[in-house]
Amino acid sequence: MIEIVGYQKLTLLDFPGYTAATFFTNGCNFRCPYCHNSSLVIAPSNNEIIDESEILDFLKKRVGLLDGICITGGEPLLQKDLIPFIKKVKELGYKVKLDTNGYLFSKLKEIIDLKLVDYIAMDIKNSLEKYHTTVGLNEIGIKNITSSIEYIKNSDIDYEFRTTIVKELHSHGDIRKIGELLKGSKRYFLQQFKKNEFNIVKEGYSSRNKEILEEFKRIVIDEYSIPCELRGID
Repeated sequence: MIEIVGYQKLTLLDFPGYTAATFFTNGCNFRCPYCHNSSLVIAPSNNEIIDESEILDFLKKRVGLLDGICITGGEPLLQKDLIPFIKKVKELGYKVKLDTNGYLFSKLKEIIDLKLVDYIAMDIKNSLEKYHTTVGLNEIGIKNITSSIEYIKNSDIDYEFRTTIVKELHSHGDIRKIGELLKGSKRYFLQQFKKNEFNIVKEGYSSRNKEILEEFKRIVIDEYSIPCELRGID
């Protein structure tokens, strides 16, 4: 059974162009210190799992009212029953958006090859040399990240890349290195970090102001020809 620990019954923002419900899966393989979903990351065994039958019953009742679902986390690709769950959702006629950090490349590739998702949103945490510190790990197999980026870019599935910008972690130089990494991408979002004292993994992080984010955006567009927008700006 897929481990879903919460859901939002309606979102007009999470799945571009569609009305959707968002489902939060349990657990993550990263420890990003600025993460707002610390309850899904730090102590997943403490979370109550919602029975899959409840989720499917909800979706059956919303057929014709919702266009799709978003599967987020945590990291959804950790779920061993993710593919069977998505197949059941697709049988109900829903479109599926998957949020992922892209680290489990083989699982992501399988889902893309099976054409089980309609939209992928992959988080690009930082420039490659700062990836391990940004995700809170001592070391990381960076090839998994670059493989996922290239496979998504070359697939026929709609997608976006996105980076949550944290003042203490992301510089102008980092944005240029990310731009180089994402050359040829169809869509990139820079998201403003929002400080949340109640559910954050680690204190001590702050947001960039709008002016700096606009500078980052111009770098991505002007120097790397990547369509880029800001998201979640105060």
